[in-house]
Formats: sequence, structure tokens, C-alpha cells
Amino acid sequence: MESFLFYATLYLIAMVVAVPLATRAGLGSVLGYLLAGILIGPVTGLSGTEMTDLQHFAEFGVVMMLFLIGLELQPRALWAMRDKLIGLGGLQVAITMTLVTGIVMAMGEDIRVALALGMVMSLSSTAIVLQTLNEKRLMQTAGGRSAFAVLLTQDIAVIPMLALMPLLALPGARAVAKADHGTHVVGQLIDSLPGWGVTLITLAAVALTVLMGHYLIRPLFRFVQTAKLREINTAMALLIVVGIASLMNLVGLSPALGTFLAGVVLADSEFKHELESDIEPFKGLLMGLFFITVGAGINFDVIVAQPWDIAGLVILLVALKSAVLYGLSRLFKLRGSDRSLFTLSLAQAGEFGFVLVSFAVVQRILPTPLAEKVLVVIALSMLITPLLFILHDQIARFARTDKAPDPDDIDEHQPVIIAGVGRFGQVVNRLVTMSGLRTTVIDNDLRTIQLMRTFGFKGYFGDPTRPDLLAAAGIAEASVLVVALDGRDKTTELVRYARRIRPDLHIIARARDRTHVFDLYKAGANDIVREMFDSSLRAGRYVLENSGLSEFEAAELEKLFFNLDRAAVRDLAQVWKPGVPVEQNAAYIARTKELNAELEAAMMEQYRRRDAKEDDDHESPGTLEGGQDA
Repeated sequence: MESFLFYATLYLIAMVVAVPLATRAGLGSVLGYLLAGILIGPVTGLSGTEMTDLQHFAEFGVVMMLFLIGLELQPRALWAMRDKLIGLGGLQVAITMTLVTGIVMAMGEDIRVALALGMVMSLSSTAIVLQTLNEKRLMQTAGGRSAFAVLLTQDIAVIPMLALMPLLALPGARAVAKADHGTHVVGQLIDSLPGWGVTLITLAAVALTVLMGHYLIRPLFRFVQTAKLREINTAMALLIVVGIASLMNLVGLSPALGTFLAGVVLADSEFKHELESDIEPFKGLLMGLFFITVGAGINFDVIVAQPWDIAGLVILLVALKSAVLYGLSRLFKLRGSDRSLFTLSLAQAGEFGFVLVSFAVVQRILPTPLAEKVLVVIALSMLITPLLFILHDQIARFARTDKAPDPDDIDEHQPVIIAGVGRFGQVVNRLVTMSGLRTTVIDNDLRTIQLMRTFGFKGYFGDPTRPDLLAAAGIAEASVLVVALDGRDKTTELVRYARRIRPDLHIIARARDRTHVFDLYKAGANDIVREMFDSSLRAGRYVLENSGLSEFEAAELEKLFFNLDRAAVRDLAQVWKPGVPVEQNAAYIARTKELNAELEAAMMEQYRRRDAKEDDDHESPGTLEGGQDA
């Protein structure tokens, strides 16, 4: 027990110290876990003999991750992405696997080993790439969406890879593996089966899992829900994952296979979101533990003994995958920074490679010395991923290789110019045009402009911040400019430029948040609309209306809050300091507290007047009757 508590404390300290530091440095949480593992393992030697047993336990985090991925794979969403999943993702996996297999065979390895390594190296790191794309806000770009499609294809491809891996094992290898790793009664029934027999059992287990998901798990979850206890719901979610994983393990299959399929089956169920919220904390903790054990398990003796070989293999892997991805990006017409993002973000190996390598060792496909070298190559390729994203940032900033489409020729001047026609700009444009006014719409997203034209709205492709395009659109004669661009800095830049060349122009701008309001106010915007403010006010009014207030009273309170908040923003603009975070501006914080107190007092005064009016309404009939009686 003392030893367990010591190692538990050690790993938890490594998590809570290394991961926040790595995240703040822009390396991402996964690399933080890996570095923490390297620190407590090869560097300091603090990890002991418990590493192997702990890694088997931590691998259950991968099982849970696959279950959650399956929950997100609704059939309709998959069908909508079919072109990229089958085309882009499928080609990436197939081409990379083929090239790696050929190179490994050219190095003198057996075809079984070559195919296994081809599968391993065709995968990229879902955890690192998705987290980095989200942190850098690149997920909604064309390159980010394409990278996500490939990662999704790779995650799905892990399942058939795990199912097909036993076919690569030599006859009798499974029996030897079972002798080394232990066996059980059910497992003995398939020990002597050939590879094709194991694959048939896999397919049968898949069918059984699907049937259980449809006809057993849902009714069982409904039964558990009647207890109305959160801990029982959590226990049920764990039972689904652990039970299916145990079932697959009993017949000698990968637990990840069964849980992934169970997730897909339950993706459309009414319990999906509850399952996600119950499993997510366990998955996150176990995945973190898994990556720490991977980092701690890296054999630095291999690196020291063969430094140039390891470095050469890492460079070869990244270069090969980059070449494949670059070719696919051209084939699927990705341009400029989207092409470099797609190419560089997926050029590493992935965390599921660790799972496949471990499985291949158990199946006696990969010898242990080669597996150790492969694990080091995978880990090092993941560790350099932040450098690849930095390289993309530099390419996107200074070296755009593809010329963007030429902007449209604007052949009309209208009194209203709308710069940016996303969800916000579209509503503004529809309201204005359907009220009888004419607009000139400019947006630098060609697809958005083409979609507008499909529905009968006229728009021009081009960058609204370019002075020549604004001049062509008639900025000199326009009466109103609506700035609804996605980029915060571009919005401020356009407002500042328009105010400089047209002091009399009425400028309406969309702001991201309150501090952006201050930027736009200083830049010269007349009307500033916080993008979520009005919709939030409406939602708050609905709350008041359904909490005992009349529609009139709720509307009056909404109007009061709106006016007071706008006045507060104007007041705070006087103490706001550009470039200084608001949490570091003492005057701003103090004035905010004062204004919040004043706002609360004004709202409560409105409530007091309402209550007083209700009391008067209740008392006046009695007084009237008393007068008549007198």
C-alpha cells in the first residue's frame, strides 16, 4: 500500500506540474504527459517495476477514447463526410501504408513485419492534432476540416487493423503469446485456430456487440435511469465499457474494437450525452496516465546506441508522410496556408501506433528490439509536432505559394456596403434588402459568395479590407458601412480606415466582446453590436417571463438592463487601457464593481416599484368599496 501511494503521488505530481507548463508553452497536454513520463522515467529513474502493470491499466484509457469517438460517429454525419473520409482519408492511409511497407521490405524485413509497420506508421496523432487545431482556432479552416476527416478515417481504420493483425502472425505464434501472457478457459478454445478462424470470430463478436447495443444496452440503461441516482448512471456507463471490453478480451480480441462499435451503435441513442459526460473524466485521466507510461517507457538506451539511425528514421517518416499529404492536398485542391496546415499537421505518427505495436508484439509479429526502436520513433515524431505547427505558421505568414483567386469586378454603387456575410452579415443583408434597400456585399470566402448567388442574393468575392475594393464598391458615396468580418483585428482595421477616409460615414460594426467594443469605439464606429449580447438579453427576458413576470414587466427590465449596460460600457471605455488585460487594470476592475453595484440597485428599484404597484392594485378596490358604503 505504501508503495502504491508513493507511485500514485509521483504520477499525479507529474501530471499537475508538467501538463500546465507544457500547455502554457504551446506544446499541448499530450506532449506534457509524454515529457512528464520521460522526466520520471529515463531521466530521473523514479519509476519502478510497476511500469509494465501500470501501462496495461492505463491502456484502458485508449479503450474509453475509442468508445467516445464511436459515440460521435452518427451515420448521417459520416455520410455527409463520405467524400473526404473515403477519398482523402482512405487514400492517405492506403498510400502511406503501401510506401512504408515497401521501404521496410527494401531494408530486408519480412513482409509480415513490413505490413504491420505500414499500418502503424499510416496513423497520425488524433489527440495532439485536434487539440492544437482547437487551441489555434484552425478547426474551421479548409485545412483543419480536411485534417479532421483524415484523423477520423484513421481512427476508424484502427479497428480493421486490430482485426487483421492476427492474420500476420506465424502459425502457433498466438499459442506462444498466450503462454507468455496468460490465458483463460474461453481463450483456450481459439488458441489453435488459424488466422482466418480468428478473423471469423472477430466478425461474430462484432455482430454480437451490435445486437447487444440495439436490444440489451438501451433497455438496461432505461431501467437504471429509474433509480435517479447519478452514481448509478456512472456505474452503468462504466459497465457498458468494461463489460464489452471484457467480452472481447475473453475471445482474444481487442477491447478497443468492441467499445468502438458499441459507441457507434449508441451514437443516436437518447443516452449519448450522459454517457459522454460520465466517461470523459475517466478517459482523460487514464489517457494522461497512458501517455505518461509511454514517455516513461521510452528506451533511451536505443537512442544512445543508435542516435543517427533513430534521427534518420524520424526524418524519413515525417518527410514521407509530408510528401503523401502534400500530393493529396493538391489533388483535393487545398490552397495556400490550408495546404501547409494539412501537410504538416498530420506528418507525425500517432498514439494508436503504440497500441498496434504492443498488439503486434503480443501476436509475435514484431520482435521486441524492433518494437522498442519503433516506439522511440513514434514518440519522437509526436514530440516534434509543435515544431511542424510553428513551421506552418511561418509558411502561412511569409510564403503563400498559391495565388488566391482574383477578386470580382464591382460594377455598382449602393448606399449600404456590407463587409462580411457570415451568419451575422446574412441576417443584416436579408433584413435590409427585403425592406426595399439595395446593398453591396463583399466577402473573401468564395464558397459563401457562391452560396449566396445560389439563393438569389448578389455578392462580390474579395477582401473587404483592401482600399481598392472599397473604392470600387463606392465607399466615397455610401451612407452606411456594416462591418461583419470574422477576424477581430481585421474588423478594427477596416473601421479605422473607413473613418479616416470618410469622417461622415455611418459605421456599424460587430464586436466579439466588451474589450473589442472599446477597440471599435476608439477606431470610430458609430454603432457597435456585441454579437451575443442581444440574443442573450432575449433569453434572459424569456427566463423572467417564465418566472412570474408579465411580458411587459420582463420587457421593461430588459430595456433597463440594456440602457444601463450600454452606459456602463461608455463609462468603462474611459478607464480601459489598450494592450493591458482587463484583469491587470486596477482602475477598470474597481469601476466595474461600482457599476455592477449601481446596475443591481437600479434593477432592484424597478422590482420595488413593481411590488409597490401590485400592493396599490390590491388595496384600491377595498378603499373604493369603503367610500361607497360610507
